[in-house]
Amino acid sequence: MKMASTDIAFSPSVKAAQAARGSRATYRRVEDKGGWRAEIDDDLAAFIAARDSFYLGTVSADGQPYIQHRGAPPGFLKVLGPATLAIADFAGNLQYITLGNLADNPKAFIFLMDYANRRRVKLWGKARIVEGDAELEARLADPAYKAKVERALVFEVRAWDVNCPQHITPRHDEAMLQMVNGKLLERLAALEAENAELKARLED
Repeated sequence: MKMASTDIAFSPSVKAAQAARGSRATYRRVEDKGGWRAEIDDDLAAFIAARDSFYLGTVSADGQPYIQHRGAPPGFLKVLGPATLAIADFAGNLQYITLGNLADNPKAFIFLMDYANRRRVKLWGKARIVEGDAELEARLADPAYKAKVERALVFEVRAWDVNCPQHITPRHDEAMLQMVNGKLLERLAALEAENAELKARLED
């Protein structure tokens, strides 16, 4: 029997928990349709291109999970193929926990958040480290971003799903705040100029 893509997350224990709490029938219908999507469509590609950070989950050989934040200018997480993502791996704190985990267990997870629009996307797959591929590193690098590229991290998507916006607290990035504050400051300056002009007329 062919496995649904949702089986990557829905283990027998997860399905048992769903059955006990009343959601199994809903997800069974998703499974009957083949499960979650695996290929990256245009909407997901656009969502990925707009992100300036994400969280990467890996697991050690003995099952210890680890989550690492990755960030850079928007577009640093690149779509290389229908189910392939990659990033330039920059110099960091030299702990190499993700690298070590992937050496033992290639299973990985990417969590993408858009706080401003209250949207999140989950991607399950496998990741690998690519060392010494100058062509790939050049393809992933951002000349305007001053960070040393040490290697590449390639992520093969096996399934992805969009979460509901429930419980996401809206947050806005610096660019959005500068735009909003800029308009407010412009309006304030115009009102101050208008007020000064009215005062001058009254004094006359």
